[in-house]
Amino acid sequence: MTYREVLDNKSIAVSTSESPDMPGLGLQAEHLRDAMTEIARHTLALGAKLVYGGDLRTDGFSNLLFELAARYRRDTINPRKLGVTNYLAWPVHIRQEPEQLDQASADLEGVAELRLLDINGKDLDLKERHYLKTHQPTEPEWALGLSSMRHKMLAETDARIILGGRVDKFMGDMPGIAEEALYSLQAKQPLYVMGGFGGCARDVAEEIGVLEPNSVREWPGRDKFNSFKGKKLNNGLSAEENRVLASTPHVDQAIVLILRGLTKANLGSQGGMTA
Repeated sequence: MTYREVLDNKSIAVSTSESPDMPGLGLQAEHLRDAMTEIARHTLALGAKLVYGGDLRTDGFSNLLFELAARYRRDTINPRKLGVTNYLAWPVHIRQEPEQLDQASADLEGVAELRLLDINGKDLDLKERHYLKTHQPTEPEWALGLSSMRHKMLAETDARIILGGRVDKFMGDMPGIAEEALYSLQAKQPLYVMGGFGGCARDVAEEIGVLEPNSVREWPGRDKFNSFKGKKLNNGLSAEENRVLASTPHVDQAIVLILRGLTKANLGSQGGMTA
């Protein structure tokens, strides 16, 4: 007999960045990091794998997830079964020297999985990366590389959580959190919109009818959400629970709702005792 946690073998994508609304809400970057920490801590403890598409900045969210993955380190030599997978899109890693990527991968061995992708979203081996010239990516490379990574993440995850998110100074065709949320909606993947930090996540909640519009700001691609107004988020939560999740400033309340939804949504068989 072996024990399985409720979210064993489930991959949860997390999308976040600082929100332009945070100062007006009395929030700082530390509050967003605290929220990410709580999301990661609870989902990792329940056996889930967290999937993030970020760079390797020292103060970035990727490193925060790596620290938590080390705390909840899993007894496995299979990198695909580690607690965190971080995708490096083509325009992100092509700017870095291969030796830097080698060192980052070595530092994360046994803790988190680092996956490099080519411009079309296919896995790229670190050894292959040594044969590619480091360069500053063009705008078309940014757009295609990021979109390809997001399609890859969609195909390999069971649900997505979004919170915060900038709506300007982004790379690609539209804000990153918006594009990732759009792909989840199109695929009917369970989506959890944590809107208490404002930003792109709050805008998405308003655009799909979870919340009443407050002030409509324009950003590329916002109109693409119109067709999802009033549609189910397939996330195991009621309309009222989704409204609370999209509006509450209380992280603890949001975590309870996300975990409730993840355990009720159609993510496959639930945890328990198996022979």
